Amino acid sequence: MFDDLQQVNVALRQEQYIATDEISTVVFLAYKLGKPLLVEGPAGVGKTELAKAWSGAAGMPLIRLQCYEGLDENKALYEWEYAKQMLYTQLLRDKLSDLLAAADTLRAAADRLGEEDDVFFSERFLLARPLLAALLSDEPVVLLIDEIDRADAEFEAFLLEILSDFQVSIPELGTISAAHHPSVVLTSNNTRELSEALKRRCLYLFVDYPSQEAELNIVKMRVPELDEKLARQAVDVVQAMRRFDLKKNPSVSETIDWAKALVTLNADSIDQKTLETTLTVLLKHESDVQKARRQIMRGQNDDHYESRRRPRSDWN
Repeated sequence: MFDDLQQVNVALRQEQYIATDEISTVVFLAYKLGKPLLVEGPAGVGKTELAKAWSGAAGMPLIRLQCYEGLDENKALYEWEYAKQMLYTQLLRDKLSDLLAAADTLRAAADRLGEEDDVFFSERFLLARPLLAALLSDEPVVLLIDEIDRADAEFEAFLLEILSDFQVSIPELGTISAAHHPSVVLTSNNTRELSEALKRRCLYLFVDYPSQEAELNIVKMRVPELDEKLARQAVDVVQAMRRFDLKKNPSVSETIDWAKALVTLNADSIDQKTLETTLTVLLKHESDVQKARRQIMRGQNDDHYESRRRPRSDWN
């Protein structure tokens, strides 16, 4: 499907994802080598979007497992549909006399009843969750294991069999191997250290906040109706805010939201009032909003700020 890096770059861009050379290279290698890809970085830099873009670029359906504290293998792998099993039990009870009619002894009756055991734990009663769905899929898929660092270490250890051999053991059914090896992308916000065993099985990629020009290109691609001068001004502000000691830095998606908000407000520049009244599009903690407002007030006395009527891009 992809023979070189340029093809990967073009395909990702068609999915509105601007990839650096490093991102394209590691994605290409993960695809060619059939290795899971572990993507770490701050929240909001586009790790999940990379998996979605790769799904679209490669023409493979996306199956997503959102991790959280307390997630266990039953919730991620499969569940038994007990309601269906109960219905089958009722059907079996109704047919029990017919089933056992020809049995001459108690042993024969028990053997006949035992022949029905496998039906209770067959795939007809199996409700596949994301991990099993990816293994059972009739076509190659992208399996996104999102925010693996939020899951417990026990669940992380459980993943090792899947990431190594693309198979899983189900006590009632035995070992199930993937019909097609999924293209696995794991993301982590780096809130805890992942195990060396997990990292060994993956190719590693760290994604940081984009550079000023890269973020400007993202905004221009996602919000083409925004004036280019205003788009650059907006990116300057966001880049400056990330240098503050904020509780949560503005993410790339929030930069895009802010750009859309500026279009909605028909803004022709980012003056003090516009910035102050739209800060909460970028910042989601009151302490961060107050800190940014203090920087704005500090900038009011700067001649450059007053003459240009725009926030300074060199706040510190």
